[in-house]
Amino acid sequence: MLDPACRNPIGTHVLVGKGLVDGAVANADEVGCETFQIFVGNPRGWALSAGKPAEDARFRDLMAERGTRTFIHAPYLVNLGSPTPATYEKSVASVAHNLKRAAEIGAEGVVVHTGSFVDPSDGDSAARYGTAMKQVREGLLPLLDAVADDAAPWLLLEPTAGQGRSLCAGVEDLAPYLDALDHHPKAGICLDTCHIFAAGAPLDEPGGTTATVDRIVEIGGAGRLRLVHANDSMDVRGAFKDRHQRIGEGHIGEGAFRELFAHPATDGVPFILETPDSRNADTRDIPLLKRLRG
Repeated sequence: MLDPACRNPIGTHVLVGKGLVDGAVANADEVGCETFQIFVGNPRGWALSAGKPAEDARFRDLMAERGTRTFIHAPYLVNLGSPTPATYEKSVASVAHNLKRAAEIGAEGVVVHTGSFVDPSDGDSAARYGTAMKQVREGLLPLLDAVADDAAPWLLLEPTAGQGRSLCAGVEDLAPYLDALDHHPKAGICLDTCHIFAAGAPLDEPGGTTATVDRIVEIGGAGRLRLVHANDSMDVRGAFKDRHQRIGEGHIGEGAFRELFAHPATDGVPFILETPDSRNADTRDIPLLKRLRG
């Protein structure tokens, strides 16, 4: 059982494999997770995988007994800004399904990428962006209203690395995105350090991470930062490339994570790794983050 006094539980994304308990929990235990994240279906497909009530209950009860906070990541295909009607409709259905599954297994939130508006070279970028943001609003607000209860899972918005025609890449893009959702009280933020660095945040500078989190709080308000995806970056700041690296072996460096652990806004916020080898038995990143946490 996790010490309730632990300021920032640390874990990684684990594979479900043999099931929620025999697979995901066993994998999480093997690498020393205090928290973890899973997919509840094919991350690269649209199939809405139904749960098994007995297994869901077993997982939910075990996590509650241990005090382990868990998260679901929505499939990578989800794009609320897509100009293709079928993709948009499937994206809304997928987010709704993942929120439902989160409630069934007792997960704290569902991470969803903020999407892109897929602007062709002959298109009107401003118009396409406006249309995409309208889609985000119309697709997500009803889902957020449906989970407005305090005990219901959060929808955790994860800004992307800026590749393509991103709707929300970097800190400043959070402002119009949250505006589109009326700053809904169940719309949280998942800060991916690699993504935000790729989009230009100065996490590699002393004080840069602190200033970045300060700005996130200024835009979103207190309590909206609910999860950190802790990843170093293979590429330099502003490269718009989403390539995760082991902590301290990339261009971000360990200092950024020390600043994250020390920031008042991360008090109680779990850290989930998505780095190479982070879910292997000999992972170095989970023990390293625990040391940086102090």
